[in-house]
Amino acid sequence: MPEHRGLARYLRAEGIAVTEVGRPKRQRRARYGKSDDTDAAGAAAIVLAGEALGDPKSADGAAEMVRVLRVARTSAVRARAKAYTALQDLLVTAPAALREQLAGLYKKRLIQACKQLSESETPSSPTDAITMAIKSLAARCEQLDVEAARLKHHIDTITATAAPQLRAVYGVGPDTAATLLAAIGDNHDRITSDGAFAKLCGVSPLQASSGKTVRHRLNRGGNRDANRALHVILVVRLRRHQPTRDYMARRLAEGKTKNEVMRCLKRYLAREIFHALQPSRKATKIVA
Repeated sequence: MPEHRGLARYLRAEGIAVTEVGRPKRQRRARYGKSDDTDAAGAAAIVLAGEALGDPKSADGAAEMVRVLRVARTSAVRARAKAYTALQDLLVTAPAALREQLAGLYKKRLIQACKQLSESETPSSPTDAITMAIKSLAARCEQLDVEAARLKHHIDTITATAAPQLRAVYGVGPDTAATLLAAIGDNHDRITSDGAFAKLCGVSPLQASSGKTVRHRLNRGGNRDANRALHVILVVRLRRHQPTRDYMARRLAEGKTKNEVMRCLKRYLAREIFHALQPSRKATKIVA
């Protein structure tokens, strides 16, 4: 949570060691109840048992920069979508003459046409009011477009400068690079292996074996934004990256389902991205 991130930053600045601990399990809360004292004792027991999550994100570099910029850009994009939807809804109930004037226009052309509508300073009829509302929403859409584009430019510049190896991975763009950087944090050394990074992204298969049956199941945990970023990268690769397309075709011919192959590809991709995020380590090129 934001307040915990600020507290961790302050404690590190004071020279105090900080360790990240997951939230208490439901079974423990059902047995001991919920209070600050029991939560603190439970967290201490987890740390002493060596089961803590590790070091928290330092939040003092490029990863934190792109994280907060993505928050602002996502908010702008969502607000723009809501404003455009409201604009379209108003056009449905607008007077026939106004609808005909704007018929056949979509997106940017519609926004520009709406901005050029003539309006009175003080609405004196429903037509005047809806014209004013449409112009207001169109201006808002344009303003939010400019804001989102400006933030995207900064995200692009920061990711290209801070993580050129990551941006060089096939299919990785500014948004997916920012998502992955924010997931791993500025202190990359807290993720010690590609397996740990795969678990962070929710692409490490979990053991589900019993008796003589040996199998794995899908990991539905991890950072879901990072998992989505890996999925977006794979969608791009399956369209244009021939080695990935060949791998998909080969595994499908072996009887695997598309979802199963995608899980395998995500695991390979997590390994490649982990090494791209660790410039001090020997890079490993993954065919997929």
